[in-house]
Amino acid sequence: MRAAAGTVKKVALELGGKNPNIVFADADPDAAVDFALTAAFLHSGQVCSAGSRLLLHRSLHAGFTAELARRADLIRLGNGLAKGTETGPLVSAEHRAKVERLLEGALAEGAVVRAGGGRPTDPELQSGFFLRPTVLDGCRADMTVVREEVFGPVLTVELFDEENEAVALANDTPYGLAGAVWTQDTGRGERVAARLRLGTVWINDYHPYVPQAEWGGFKQSGTGRELGPSGLREYQETKHIWRTVTPAAQHWFAG
Repeated sequence: MRAAAGTVKKVALELGGKNPNIVFADADPDAAVDFALTAAFLHSGQVCSAGSRLLLHRSLHAGFTAELARRADLIRLGNGLAKGTETGPLVSAEHRAKVERLLEGALAEGAVVRAGGGRPTDPELQSGFFLRPTVLDGCRADMTVVREEVFGPVLTVELFDEENEAVALANDTPYGLAGAVWTQDTGRGERVAARLRLGTVWINDYHPYVPQAEWGGFKQSGTGRELGPSGLREYQETKHIWRTVTPAAQHWFAG
């Protein structure tokens, strides 16, 4: 945006995210756990819309996090071309080191590791920049790992007791790209989705993208849109043409 300002270029920027995945007490537990894994660990979390913040109703905490951690530990790391691989490495040694520093900071701030938390020990994975899918419990909204985009296989778990608290936690971020709401209450799903300051909200789903639907974020997640009618308009300029059919002198000036 700064580079384009000198010549007043129009820009559309799809930037980062710190995306909340809200699970209410009445959500389908099997589906919610399954999609929480996909939301956080697809492509080892190297997705701008990754559901890296799990906001979980307190009544679900013990059972949900236990199953989430169990399944996270079973995710198969490996070469993306190898049969059976479910997720791959991080993009570079530098990026893995950054993610590891954020993990160290999270533990220092009081987070608890429920799954992962370090590099795999498999000899076949030592030549890649692998990091095990990590579930961090006991997280708070003021933690660095909750506020900064990790862009790695790290899922933080925060708890809430009621709807307004869930919405406040979800919106308490400088980002606003995407997120999800899990509930069997249709009214609640639509109500919460409307209150979230996010460019895309999925209800009982995570990560579907279609070319007909606009994509982009609020706040520091960007400006403008890709895809959909709004995405097409980013490449267009509006022109106003006025034609007077029967022109006549106005005599604005007396002379």
